[in-house]
Amino acid sequence: MLDHADAGRSADTCAIKRLEGRDHARWDAFVNDAPQATFFHRAAWRDIIEQELGHRCHYLYAERNGVITGVLPLAEIRSRLFGHSLISTPLCVYGGIVAGDADSEKRLTEAASALAEELRVDYLELRDRELRHADWPVKELYVSFRKTIDPDHEKNLKAIPRKQRAMVRKGIALGLEAKHRGTVDDFYWIYAESVRNLGTPVLSRKYYRRLQQTFGENCEITIVTHQGQPVAAVMSLYFRDEVHPYYGGSVARGRELAANDFMYWSVMQRAVERGARLFDFGRSKLDTGSYHFKKHWGFEPQPLPYAYHLVRAEAVPNLSPTNSKYRLFIKAWQRLPLPVSRALGPWLAKDLG
Repeated sequence: MLDHADAGRSADTCAIKRLEGRDHARWDAFVNDAPQATFFHRAAWRDIIEQELGHRCHYLYAERNGVITGVLPLAEIRSRLFGHSLISTPLCVYGGIVAGDADSEKRLTEAASALAEELRVDYLELRDRELRHADWPVKELYVSFRKTIDPDHEKNLKAIPRKQRAMVRKGIALGLEAKHRGTVDDFYWIYAESVRNLGTPVLSRKYYRRLQQTFGENCEITIVTHQGQPVAAVMSLYFRDEVHPYYGGSVARGRELAANDFMYWSVMQRAVERGARLFDFGRSKLDTGSYHFKKHWGFEPQPLPYAYHLVRAEAVPNLSPTNSKYRLFIKAWQRLPLPVSRALGPWLAKDLG
């Protein structure tokens, strides 16, 4: 079915092919020009997911007359704990099909569904940013927060609601400082403590190092310090004119210092200096702490209609912390010593998708 056009098709009908190494530049050129595409559609994710996380990838693209007209990154996760799935794209908040025309989108959808059936996965998940598969089951759990930012720092500060702006000013008054171009080693121990405190496993240090090595200046680490001591850190992803603070958190004492508020304000300032015009605050689950934090910044939630083609599963999965069956695990994980959580975390986190 893949890698060749059916004998009866005309030259103007797209064929569905698998991404090969020689196609990376063509794939990325399409992604860079496609309005719906995101940082997570870049071809380099395939090697990162396969080599750092051990998941088999199936990156498909539509081609017509030698020109790429659509892409669909897919990764297959096999886990004894979390099942067998085909996701676009695991560890990424966005994914799904990006196509330049309806025929390319239709054929990529058909190819993905057929592949899911062939692999006998539990389900196929497309992490669309817009509703694209109205006849598929949709998970209404996540929202994103995206907002344009102004080239004027003062205008951006005034756009933050008063109470949240006061927290930013508190961090400034307490003498917090932000250093961009931080290292993965500086970032990792802060981030690992932050997610442990939330009851979430952390990925390996090697994974974050690979991101920085692969994406270079488009993967920037910001470290916030207080009196010379690191208290917060975030890894931000840059794509076209957007900035996406993606992996971030603070140590326990960072809360009393308003370290997270100061950190995101610093990233916003840095993004403006780099020419970014859109701030993507990322994905949050409805009615959670991070959801309310982002709303307090003046960002409006935008639903993320993740769509599912169920194969062996009978219902849309819920592997998030909102699932009651994970509550005891989360509480137990929060009590783990940090060295233990850092050692065990990567084994679990890589399969969470």
